Amino acid sequence: MSYFLFGPRGTGKSTWLGQTYPDALWIDLLVPEVGRAYAARPERLQRLLEGRPETRRVVIDEIQKAPALLEVVHLLMERDRKLHFVLTGSSARKLRRAGVDLLAGRAVVTSLHPFMAAELPHFDLDTALRRGLLPLVWSSKKPDRTLRSYVAVYIREEVQAESLVRKVDSFSRFVEAISFSHAATLNLTEVARECQVSRKTVESYLSILEDLLLAFRLPVFTKRAKRQLTAHPKLYWFDAGVFASMRPRGPLDRPEEIAGAALEGLVAQHLRAWIDYSDADASLYFWRTKSGSEVDFVVYGGDAFYAFEVKNALRVRKRDTRSLQAFREDYPECQTRLLYRGSEVLEIAGVRCLPCDEYLTRLVPGKPLP
Repeated sequence: MSYFLFGPRGTGKSTWLGQTYPDALWIDLLVPEVGRAYAARPERLQRLLEGRPETRRVVIDEIQKAPALLEVVHLLMERDRKLHFVLTGSSARKLRRAGVDLLAGRAVVTSLHPFMAAELPHFDLDTALRRGLLPLVWSSKKPDRTLRSYVAVYIREEVQAESLVRKVDSFSRFVEAISFSHAATLNLTEVARECQVSRKTVESYLSILEDLLLAFRLPVFTKRAKRQLTAHPKLYWFDAGVFASMRPRGPLDRPEEIAGAALEGLVAQHLRAWIDYSDADASLYFWRTKSGSEVDFVVYGGDAFYAFEVKNALRVRKRDTRSLQAFREDYPECQTRLLYRGSEVLEIAGVRCLPCDEYLTRLVPGKPLP
């Protein structure tokens, strides 16, 4: 089977593929001379395989560096059905800009996320909130330094090298400003005012973050809506540690506010990974009424219908379940979960309240949501 494997830098795509396909023919387009050679003459791939008729698996790392290669890959797949390709990418921007159709559906599109708690031998929630779950950071001898430099490396290598923006310093200010929107309803006009650029520029900058798989927008759940709902999506960085490292701190910033946003983001990245890895018929949303009731996450589809509230608190009270109760009034078919920092499993007003660290370790792809 041929497939695309998309994921941000540092999620371990190359490491996993190297372990999974040790005998594959490997083409690393991040190596400058290799990338230049295949970008200039993509037909080199056909000649290479003609000289290696025994090859059955080809890994092309960072395919967006030479999108014209996809035409050759498509041709080779048509000629030899026993030839399988794995194409990795950390950006979809060049592929979309080049009008690439991702092999006309002949290759499955998959994603790789940061570690899930269930993948780690020992999961510590506080460490995950501070450093995130990027394999690149976890394998580093100096994880804090690696994390601090992560986004800077992206800006230098991806944004500047590919000339995605004219002024990298303006984009850097935007990255800092948008960190305040993590786990919050997105207001591009306010972000533009903060960065002193146009709203259109902010929208283009945000698209770059999304194309680099560094951030994602969460839409509002509107199925059979019975109340007036907000129209703006929420924004999340793809990893809680990356958010924590980018979020500026000052005397007016409350630590619990930042920790709460990081915790919510950590749950978001786990739910996204569970959906993708399980190949589940489900999508991730949030729910917010114009009157102010909000449910942090809704997992909805043929395989699941759950509503989640995330609280950065050691204790929960009945009032903390009000939004979930309101959602359940409108959607009695859903199951409700409140995740918090305490240690007890509770049932409050019909809402199951669970320790967040325990819940995340029990979240296993291919198995039902706990």
